[in-house]
Amino acid sequence: MPSTRFHTAVQTKEFLITAEVMPPKGGDPAHMVQMAQALQGRVHAVNITDGSRAVLRMSSIAASVILLQQGIEPICQMACRDRNRISLQADLMGAHALGIHNILALTGDPVKAGDHADAKSVFDLESVRLLQLIRKLNLGCDWNDKPLTDGNLDLFPGAAIDPQCGSWSGLQRRFERKLEAGAQFFQSQLISDFDRLEKFMSQLAAGTDKPILTGIFLLKSAKNAQFINRAVPGVQIPQTIIDRLDKAADPLQEGMKIAAEQVKLARQLCQGVHMMAVKREDLIPQILDLAEIPPLGVNHAAPDRDSDLRRDGLH
Repeated sequence: MPSTRFHTAVQTKEFLITAEVMPPKGGDPAHMVQMAQALQGRVHAVNITDGSRAVLRMSSIAASVILLQQGIEPICQMACRDRNRISLQADLMGAHALGIHNILALTGDPVKAGDHADAKSVFDLESVRLLQLIRKLNLGCDWNDKPLTDGNLDLFPGAAIDPQCGSWSGLQRRFERKLEAGAQFFQSQLISDFDRLEKFMSQLAAGTDKPILTGIFLLKSAKNAQFINRAVPGVQIPQTIIDRLDKAADPLQEGMKIAAEQVKLARQLCQGVHMMAVKREDLIPQILDLAEIPPLGVNHAAPDRDSDLRRDGLH
């Protein structure tokens, strides 16, 4: 496996920090680069989305290469929605050749959710079989078990997990299948129910040494939180949080405080956080400061669990 900063941090069991950045919608990557540069020294890797919510943006592979050229380590998302197995293998080979090793294997959001609702979906594979495909390529063969005549790949695959899934048995089945398929790390969807996350960590994830990164989302206002409740399946921002944002003199600053409290709580439960601050990724270092998470290179050992944060209405 590649000796990248992220992979090394996984091996040494550091408290992992990743952050999500969207590729540009157009040919100018300047804003994406600016947001990613603001995260240097604070995150182990920057997660580059691949057509998130089925909205058109620059190729995640191209965007990842641009970040690599800036000395920023990417986690390149790869979704099955838009590619068949031939294209997936071709893109994975290309990503590897360009120096991209961290891959987040995703099924992909439905086309009808996005800005090209009449486009054709592919879904030749889904996330579990994509993980299986990556494992084969790492072993030096293609999907059909034919040898890769010009060398095997060296990819570090991860997967998404949703502890707030309505079906506990379905969540367990998908998690176990992704583990068996070779997922080396997991990034969760936006977490609003930390009791549910604690149950997931204690009952389903306790037997694995693969890190789980909790999805932390920066809520910018009460209106933003209400939109998330309407638009994101399986997520229910508590009314206590919405009320805090609504009453705050500075809702954005209050949202940062809430995110920092959630980081502290996640730190007691799992091995990392995945930060999401759409269009305000530059605020993530301030959130980490509020959460008393030091810059990289300083001890990230997780604290002893306690229940004090439960009183803050975060679950």
